[in-house]
Parts: sequence; structure tokens; C-alpha cells
Amino acid sequence: MGQSVDISIAPRSRGSLFHRLAPGILIAATGVGAGDLITASIAGSKVGLAILWAVAVGAVLKWVLNEGLARWQMATGTTLLEGWVDRLGTWIQWLFLIYFLPWALATGAALITACGVAGAAIWDFGLPFAQAKVIWGIAHSLVGLVLVWIGGFRLFEKVMSVCIAVMFVAVMVTAVAIKPDWGAMLRGLFVPAIPNPNANLPWVLGLLGGVGGSVTLLSYGYWIREERRSGAEGVATCRVDLSVGYVMTALFGIAMVAIGSRLVLEKGASDRVALALAGQLAGFMGPAGKWAFLIGFWGAVFSSLLGVWQSVPYLFADFMLIRKGVGSADRAELDYTKLRAYRAFLVALALVPMLLVGRELGKIQLVYAVMAALFMPLLALTLLLLNNRTDWVGKRFRSGYLVNILLVATLAFFAWVFVRQVKEKLLPSKPVAAAVQPNATPRN
Repeated sequence: MGQSVDISIAPRSRGSLFHRLAPGILIAATGVGAGDLITASIAGSKVGLAILWAVAVGAVLKWVLNEGLARWQMATGTTLLEGWVDRLGTWIQWLFLIYFLPWALATGAALITACGVAGAAIWDFGLPFAQAKVIWGIAHSLVGLVLVWIGGFRLFEKVMSVCIAVMFVAVMVTAVAIKPDWGAMLRGLFVPAIPNPNANLPWVLGLLGGVGGSVTLLSYGYWIREERRSGAEGVATCRVDLSVGYVMTALFGIAMVAIGSRLVLEKGASDRVALALAGQLAGFMGPAGKWAFLIGFWGAVFSSLLGVWQSVPYLFADFMLIRKGVGSADRAELDYTKLRAYRAFLVALALVPMLLVGRELGKIQLVYAVMAALFMPLLALTLLLLNNRTDWVGKRFRSGYLVNILLVATLAFFAWVFVRQVKEKLLPSKPVAAAVQPNATPRN
């Protein structure tokens, strides 16, 4: 490979409970970004607690996709990207690359901008918000680059565990402190309903599709390889850690909907929605409410940035190894984080999207959302094709009827979301002028 460093993976001990559950928690946390927080809070404000079920269903859909990816890898010893090339043809790797590069640019820009918004909301240096956002965004991207470059997977796990704890505790404490209607929350979770469907269906779609990531789901395969999982035991472990991770994600989304349900917000300039949320929580709970939310918001967006910076270069490195004809057995023994392809893409991911950091977060999130909605049906379709061939995965690892039904439902849903988003982009509705009602008061 032309490397002057040891690029083999050292054996991993069983470690702590967090380490054993880490891949599932990491993939779920990486998929929770600023757009999910803002979407969930505004959905709660506009629709209330009746659509909490959409958060839970969204988490289940992503669990099914991740479980299918893990099952393929445990059955074959190959990543899903290699499975695509080996079983579906070399054309799919080029189709994926054409999609992957602009997706990475849009995702990087969205995360850098979101971290900039979070940092500027906490401390703006006495500068205009737009300038503080750029400074904080660039700083977060560079810090993420350094942490991933020098620390590899183990340091990444440790830093992410802190960010995830900050995110989860701050948001959950805030959700409990606002004293939501627990009876209404239970009804919203277990009695599916869409009040005023014509107006509120988009918010349901946003909650269903916004939980738990998109292309970053593929990163799970590389994280479980770091943990040296294989076979039926590996599948069982993956199902446990994915369940823990997506329960946490669902709880986080439910908490954000609950917080939003007590506030009066409107869709608009997303750069200011986080500040508006914090401001209204301050009126509702005092300064502690404001700072708890801002800290949780920061933890969510920075953990997402770290997750993407660490995981997405795996995909490019794997693509390059496949192009060079390196076999799956040899690739399984490599430490991808020390490969030139991995590090080159990491640098590009951290630096190139900085060119877009000054743009409004909502516009970048729109591009990201459209591209994410395009990827999910592709993933669902290929899992249907790959995991139902007994001669490829074996009888023991073949998908069951329930999983296939859920995959078909996932395919149909995300295809619908993609078509809807494309229509909205090509035929935009009237813009909303106000980001947040300036004199809004918290709901009782």
C-alpha cells in the first residue's frame, strides 16, 4: 500500500459496556443533527404531541436498514459496498461515487454551519451573528479534523461518549422540566393520528425520515469491523446495540417534540430557530432552561460532525481498495484510519465545505435532505435483493417475512419523500417571512 506506518487492526478486548454497545450508539448519534432537532421542535410546536408515533416509527425503519446491513456483513464477511460491486456489478460503485461526492459536500457544509450556529448561540464574541457563525463553524471543523486524525477510532469513541452524554442528558432534563402532558404523550406514541392532515403531513414525513441518518448508515459496517464482530453472534450483538442506539434516538426526538409542543414557533430562518427555542425556554424555565437546551443542541451537532468526519472517509477508502483489487480478507485486517485515501478524504471533508459555511442553514439542509431521501430507497432495495438470496447469505441469515415487509414499506416511504421533496424544490410554495413569532409566549 506504500504506507510507512502499521495499518493492521490491533485485537480489541471486550471492554466496557459502552464499548460493546458503541457502534449502535455512535451510528444513531451521528444521524441526529441540527435539522432533526429543529424539525422535531417545530413539528411539536405546530402539531403537538399527537405525532410522537412518527418518531418511533422512523427509528424502527432505520433499525431495519442497519440490521440488514449488519446481517449481510456478518454472513459474507464483506462490507455492503463490496457486496454491491460483487453481486450487482461494477456500475453501482460509479453510481454511488457520483452520488457520494456531492452528498459529502452538502453534509459537511450543513454540519459545519450547524456547529457554527450552536457556537454563536452560546458565545458570539460580540460580533454579528453571521460572522460568529463562520468563526465557530470553521473552528469546529478543524477541531474535528485534528481529533479524528490523531486519535483513530478509540479516541473518537471517548470524545463521542462525552458529546452524546451532554446531548442526551441536557435535552431529556429540559423535556422533563417543562412538565409535558404525560397522558397526551402516551396517546401520541401509541395511537397514530395526524391532526389536519393536509397541513401537517409534511411534519410527519420530516419526523419519519429525519431520525438516524442516511449514507452514514453504511459507516456502521466499518465500526462493527473495528469491534471484530462476525457470524451469528455478531448479528445478535448488532441487534442489541442498534436497539439501544435507536431507542436513545427515538427518546431524543420525542423529547424535542415535547419541548416544541410547549412553545410557539414557526418555520423560517433556521439559523435563528435554535436561538428562538432557547429564548422561549428561558421565559418558561428561567436561564437554566436556555443553557440546558443550548448545551444539548451543541452536543447533538458536534457529535454528528465528529461522527461524519470519522466515518464517511471509510467509504472512500473502501472504494479505493476495491478499485485496487484488495480482497475482503486483506481489507478486514487494515486500519482504514491510517490509509492515505482515508486521510485525504478526511482533510477534504473538513476543509472544502467551509466555502459554504456562510450560507443560511436551512438552504443547505434542504439540499442535504433531498439527497438523503434519494439514498434510502436505494439502500432498502439493495438489501431486499442481497439478503434474500440463500446462495449469497445462507439460510440462517436470510431476511424473514416481517423484515421484508418493513423494507418494502421503507422503500415506498422514502421514494415518496424523495418525489415530494423534488416537487417542492422545483415548484416551491410561498416563502415564510417570519422565523419565530417575536412576541410569542410559552404555552401553558
